[in-house]
Amino acid sequence: QVQLVESGGGLVQAGGSLRLSCAASGTIFSVNVMGWYRQAPGKQRELVAAITSGGSTNYVDSVKGRFTVSRDNAKNTVYLQMNSLKPEDTAVYYCNAKGVLGNGYTFDYWGQGTQVTVSS
Repeated sequence: QVQLVESGGGLVQAGGSLRLSCAASGTIFSVNVMGWYRQAPGKQRELVAAITSGGSTNYVDSVKGRFTVSRDNAKNTVYLQMNSLKPEDTAVYYCNAKGVLGNGYTFDYWGQGTQVTVSS
């Protein structure tokens, strides 16, 4: 079993910043990819940013230059620094982790989601 605990969401004015954190715990052998997805009302969930254990990153075009994803491999924790926030960034943000359990099986888990609201 793997648990993902997210924190850092909230309400911020346009142009402001927020930092999301997500810590994975459990019987984990390795966490290969950690990422952040978001889902706005009436829209599909989309990948915002992801990072591999080796540090390779991937971003959706709409956040490039504004958001930065990073991770602490020793803590199995991923962060999303969000700067220059826009009202269109308003969504529930979900953490995702993919990796290998201690028993050798692969896993793909989601966090509970954290609300980010950007006011204009």
